[in-house]
Amino acid sequence: MNTRAPRFLTIPAALRHLTRDAWLLFGTRFIRLFAYGSLSVVLVFYLIGLGLSEPQTGMLLTLTLVGDTAVSLYLTTRADRIGRRRMLIVGALLMAGAGFVFASTRHLWLLVVAGTVGVISPSGHEVGPFLSIEQAALSHVVTDRTRTEVFAWYTLTGSLATALGALAGGTATRLLQQTMMPPASSYRVIVILYAALGFVLAILFSRLSHAAEASTLGEKKAFRATFAGLSGLDRSRQVVMKLSALFALDSFGGGFVIQSFAAYWFYLRFGVDPGTLGAIFFWANIFAGLSALLASRLASRFGLIRTMVGTHLPSNILLILVPLMPTLSLAVLVLLVRFSISQMDVPTRQSYIMAVVSPDERSAAAGVTSVARTIGAAISPLFVGFMFARSDLINLPFFIAGALKITYDLLLYKEFVAVQPPEEIQR
Repeated sequence: MNTRAPRFLTIPAALRHLTRDAWLLFGTRFIRLFAYGSLSVVLVFYLIGLGLSEPQTGMLLTLTLVGDTAVSLYLTTRADRIGRRRMLIVGALLMAGAGFVFASTRHLWLLVVAGTVGVISPSGHEVGPFLSIEQAALSHVVTDRTRTEVFAWYTLTGSLATALGALAGGTATRLLQQTMMPPASSYRVIVILYAALGFVLAILFSRLSHAAEASTLGEKKAFRATFAGLSGLDRSRQVVMKLSALFALDSFGGGFVIQSFAAYWFYLRFGVDPGTLGAIFFWANIFAGLSALLASRLASRFGLIRTMVGTHLPSNILLILVPLMPTLSLAVLVLLVRFSISQMDVPTRQSYIMAVVSPDERSAAAGVTSVARTIGAAISPLFVGFMFARSDLINLPFFIAGALKITYDLLLYKEFVAVQPPEEIQR
């Protein structure tokens, strides 16, 4: 009798040898991105419901991302003294604290302080100090040939969590409003959930073992990297700085269409409620996550850079087409097609960074490039708030985002197509 498990139930080969700490980091990523996804669908609605104007909301989200950058840089550069586990716990507590302040006040200055000091994700994607640590830790437990596939599953985990969070946030607010709860109060429930999940993360991070800490002198030195001295980067400094500049450009463009603003655009343009938006962004993130698995196969055949550019470029053309669609159905269709290829560059980008820098500089490279992306994304919402305040400018963020991201794709290909990672050179 055949007792083998069905193929779809077997653990992928690239994940079979992951350590307990690695599986725990997969779990914390799922919980964190679920929280980010649930908040991103309702955040702008919630802030507008508190009485903030669109320009004030844009300013608050910009300061929130600037604060996330500062928190990430401060904690990352002190990880050799604080420890990775402690740094992750502090980040989770800052996430919880910011959520509870957002849920308990409508005063702009308190929201600004909480958003700047705490960890709030208006995009549904990674912010704060978490990602660079997890990338560095995962890179130590996989081979060069399996690294891209592991990062693909890691990306899928986050996309699935974001999708479920968006669906849960939108559905919960719709059900609560059907019980006659005021809209602002229903959105506040999601903000409280966000804060509570921050505390859950802190508990889970406390379960990491000592093996998750920086283990070599090179690693510990890498975590002290800053933009002023870059003391953690030596041989990899030039390539990391070039990549960081390009990633900042890409994120600056993406900041014009972060999920919170994209959701609010559908409301302004077509009158879509948060419940329906949750379903739309559920499928968008599902398609994005599944595309990450295909990315690893494409990368093994065509190379990391060619896969990044070849999938990212058409997705940005589709981004420009979204506001040109005359009906909601067509706009959603173009958005979903765009999401089905837009995230293929995520695991390939993460794998490429880890591949082209020295092993003892991976932590610094992940931290510096992550901070560069957050800085780029932090500036854009300030402009989007003013655009959304005028009905004749609400489509402009899509056009700006698409043009900037296409420029990034072309520059990335020009600068790095000849810089191959080890697994491509060895073919």
